[in-house]
Amino acid sequence: MASPEPTPTRYRVGYALAPKKQQSFIQPSLVSLAASRGIDLIAIDPSVSLCSQGPVDLIIHKLSTTEWKSQLEMFVLENPYTPVIDRLDAIERLHNRISMLQAVSDLRIPQKDETFGIPKQIVIYDSASLSDPAVIETLKFPVIAKPLIADGSAKSHKMSLVFHREGLLKLKPPIVLQEFVNHGGVIFKVYVVGDYVQCVKRKSLPDVSEDISEHSEGSVSFSQVSNLGGSQDQDFETTHLEEAEMPPMDFITDIARGLGKALELHLFNFDVIRDAKIGNHYLVIDINYFPGYAKMPGYEEVLTNFFWNLLHEKKADDADKKKKIVSINHGVVAGEKENVG
Repeated sequence: MASPEPTPTRYRVGYALAPKKQQSFIQPSLVSLAASRGIDLIAIDPSVSLCSQGPVDLIIHKLSTTEWKSQLEMFVLENPYTPVIDRLDAIERLHNRISMLQAVSDLRIPQKDETFGIPKQIVIYDSASLSDPAVIETLKFPVIAKPLIADGSAKSHKMSLVFHREGLLKLKPPIVLQEFVNHGGVIFKVYVVGDYVQCVKRKSLPDVSEDISEHSEGSVSFSQVSNLGGSQDQDFETTHLEEAEMPPMDFITDIARGLGKALELHLFNFDVIRDAKIGNHYLVIDINYFPGYAKMPGYEEVLTNFFWNLLHEKKADDADKKKKIVSINHGVVAGEKENVG
């Protein structure tokens, strides 16, 4: 009598996401594909003890409440070998628009035909500084004003394109003032999932002519950089998204993997623009944790492969595997304690 075939191993990937993020990311197409690979996606209730919600083999998350952080810290202490993607302290770095871009400035990647950097920017902590010419004299108008804190809230996405010093007076610090660079009305969004990198182009703020910059008054508000790309306002030049040339993929991949290593993150994207005056010089203007992956073509296969690789990573020595997982999780607890201290 033939022995029955062993039951295939199934893995449980727990996800803790805000309702809006869960609705956009956990699509039936992703759930179905993952299930066909033996991976079940399980919703985590952040209001209930994480340790009491059954075993999970991997956790992905994007929540910033104090309650969730405490739950995750406790889980890691009791389950040190279960990978958590990503670490709380690493994610926290992206909540500050100054510290996030510092990682770009610190990158040491060979730059040949193409170069990269960040726009000139300063941080303003109080209203008095906005009316002090000495504080902002290093910047050239127009500038983009962004909230210093980038925690994913609606408030953190409210930005303004400011043409003159007078336009700054309506702003509420703390804010980051970033020089606006004409970039052909096109922004390149680079999605990173582990070692996988994909770059797509989207509409952005149209270029601003020098005449308009000199004679316009005040500022223009917008919730996201790409939202104003479709504007028909005659003050802005027309954009040609279809004609925009993509940046070299090997160049973008080098930046993406360099940032992933420096930030110690697996799930993020960053926005890149091409300086219209220089042509081969690119500027990273923003980095986001766990972005809207459903907007990325083929995201279901990319994320499923990412889960599969993490769950099936083969190591010659199992102790080395455990050591790596502990390294991934380090900071979920220790990093938070450093921040508190």
